[in-house]
Amino acid sequence: MTAPGGRLQRLEPLPARLLATPLDFILADHHRHRVLCYLCEKLADAGEFDTVLAALVADHIETELMDHIFDEEQDLFPLLRRRAKPEDDIKPVLAHLAGEHADDEKRATKIVTGLRRIIAYPDKPMSAALQRILRKFAASERRHLALENAIVIPLAKVRLTAKDQADLSERMAARRRARLADTAGSEDDAD
Repeated sequence: MTAPGGRLQRLEPLPARLLATPLDFILADHHRHRVLCYLCEKLADAGEFDTVLAALVADHIETELMDHIFDEEQDLFPLLRRRAKPEDDIKPVLAHLAGEHADDEKRATKIVTGLRRIIAYPDKPMSAALQRILRKFAASERRHLALENAIVIPLAKVRLTAKDQADLSERMAARRRARLADTAGSEDDAD
């Protein structure tokens, strides 16, 4: 898939070895979220519905995006709250981002449901409401990523200890192992 400027854009999984440096993993994941934003807009603006692209976007939102939100909400943000100094004034920023995560989850659910419905019934056109949600999600996510990249990640690199980062790495890896094990178990049950 090609983005503006002719660059090839993909939502390929990140290398598992990158989890050893969890803040770098999160930054790399932020790049994939920018690609996801582009693909959401592409779906919203397309004259003809692309079922392969829709499935790719829906799958990514259901798995990778949800893992990412959990990485931040359950692990990174609590660590940062504990390690930040009063002069960092990070608590209002994290509260704002948590609110955006909640909004993103609601939009993501609507997007996945809408895309899965059209995939199942390809003769039905995409609704204007789903197109709006796709565009709003993309715009909101870009602002969200900019704030995290400009404030949260740089502060985390300064404040988190080596042990904090090792613990963060392990929790993020465990989350992905659990999801992959659940997926493998579901596939075994289908056989």
